[in-house]
Amino acid sequence: MLVGGSCSVDWVTATEVAPKAPDHDELVATMTGGMSRDVATGFAGSERLRPDGRPKPELRTELRRIPNGRNAISVVAALIAPAALVALVVWLSVPLLWIAAVPVMGILQNRMYILHHEAAHRLLFSNRMLNDRIGINLIGWLPFGTGTHSYRRGHANHHRDEFGPKEPDFLLYSFYPIAASSARRKLRRDALGVSAYRIAKPRFTGLFNRKFAKYSLRYLAGQVLVFSLFLLAGQPLMYLLLWVLPYATYYQVINRLRSIAEHGGMTRSSDRRHTTHHVRQSPLARALFVPFGVGFHLAHHVDSGVPFRNLAKLHQILVEDGYFPAGAEWPSYRAFWKAAITPA
Repeated sequence: MLVGGSCSVDWVTATEVAPKAPDHDELVATMTGGMSRDVATGFAGSERLRPDGRPKPELRTELRRIPNGRNAISVVAALIAPAALVALVVWLSVPLLWIAAVPVMGILQNRMYILHHEAAHRLLFSNRMLNDRIGINLIGWLPFGTGTHSYRRGHANHHRDEFGPKEPDFLLYSFYPIAASSARRKLRRDALGVSAYRIAKPRFTGLFNRKFAKYSLRYLAGQVLVFSLFLLAGQPLMYLLLWVLPYATYYQVINRLRSIAEHGGMTRSSDRRHTTHHVRQSPLARALFVPFGVGFHLAHHVDSGVPFRNLAKLHQILVEDGYFPAGAEWPSYRAFWKAAITPA
C-alpha cells in the first residue's frame, strides 16, 4: 500500500503481517522422519543389484515378467467373491451372519483396490489395453472409484519422489509416531464413516463443477450399476449393508493402518530404505489387509516395475545381498503400530 511516500514502512508492516510460508524442505524436516530405521547407508551394489537396490538387467528381466494367466484367475476371483458372499448371506438368512459379513466384504473390496493399484503400475496384464480396461476402468471403478487414470497419475508422483512436493499423501504419513489419543480420533473417524463421507462428498458436489463433473458422473454410474445388481437379486437394502457400510467402515480402517505401515514416520530421500518400511509378512496379515504382495512395500518402491507375485523374491534378494539388513524390518504389524502410537 503506497500512502504519502511512506511506502517503506508500509512494506515492512505488510511483510510482517504475512510471513513467508515454510518451503517444502522445512516441512520435511519438521513433519517427517520420526520412525526412520537405522540401516547401513553404504551399499555399493552386488552381482545382482545396483547400488540403489534395483535389479541388474538379467535379474530385472526375470522379475518383471508378468504372469498373465495367474493374474486373470485373481481378477475373476476378485470379481466373483463379493457376489458369492452376498449370495451366501442371503441364502443362510442369519442376521448375525449379516454383521459378520461386513468386515469380510471390506476385505474383498480392499483386494479389488490392490489389484487396481497393480493395474495403475501397468503390471496386471502385459497387454496395455487389457490392463487398463480391466484393472483401471472396471476394477478401479466398481469399488467406489471413477475408473479413470487420475489415481495412476497421482500415484506416479508418490513413487517418483516420496514425501516430495507432489506427494499426494504427505499429511497421511507425517508426524508419526503420534499420541494414542490422536490415533484413536483418526481410527474413530474411519470406523464411523466420517472419513468415507469426506472422500465421497466431492463426488456429489463435483456434479456442479464443470471441471469435475465427468469424474462424479462416472463414480455415481458405477454405484448405480452395483446397486442394480443388488436390485436384480431382490436385495436392494443389501447394497447399503454389504457394499456401502463395509467401505465406509472396515475398509477405511485397514487402509489407514496399511498405509501408515508403508510410509508412516519415514522421510524424503533418494534411498528407499529411508522412505519406506518393511514389515515381516504373515499369512493372517496377507489375508486381512495386505493381499497380492503389497506388504513387500520396500521392494515395491525399490523397483515399482516388478509384479506383485515377484516382490517376495526381490525382497529376499535385497536381504541376501546386503541392501536391506534383516534386523531393520519390523517383526510384525502389531509391533509397528505399537511403536507408531505413543501413550502420551
